[in-house]
Amino acid sequence: MKLQEAKAQFIQAWGSLGAQWGINRTMAQIHALLLIAPAALSADEIMEELNISRGNTNMNVRELINWGIVEKVLVPGERKEFFIAEKDIWKVGTAITAERKKRELDPMLKVLQQLQKVEGDAKDKNVKAFVDAINGIYKFAKHTDVTLNALIKAEESWFYSTIFKLLK
Repeated sequence: MKLQEAKAQFIQAWGSLGAQWGINRTMAQIHALLLIAPAALSADEIMEELNISRGNTNMNVRELINWGIVEKVLVPGERKEFFIAEKDIWKVGTAITAERKKRELDPMLKVLQQLQKVEGDAKDKNVKAFVDAINGIYKFAKHTDVTLNALIKAEESWFYSTIFKLLK
């Protein structure tokens, strides 16, 4: 497989994966392009490579910057803005995990905490079923939260050595 074909296949696959993670395909494709680029790219280069509009490029690059996996860089002698992706895949993974946790798990934990305070007769089978279900979901979500916090703060070598110990 030639490099250009491999690049196109990677960008498409990363775009599909991103869509499954809850981000839009174009955002993931821009990230993929920047991830494999040997140097920072301008918005014009991104637009040309992916055949997307300036507005789509700018909106998605800004969101990637907000996620902490792309940054704007200055290129001496250039007036254009250039962008580069974080190349350390461990840092990319933990940044994505942190952002997804913030957007998805944290709000759910807040709702579950409020729902645990439901009023009603504890002997009523409907109240009991509701409270039991909410408490079970909350317990699982809280354990997930603790695990994700540990992952986000962990060093890559510590994490993998711990996982391999658990799998033995």
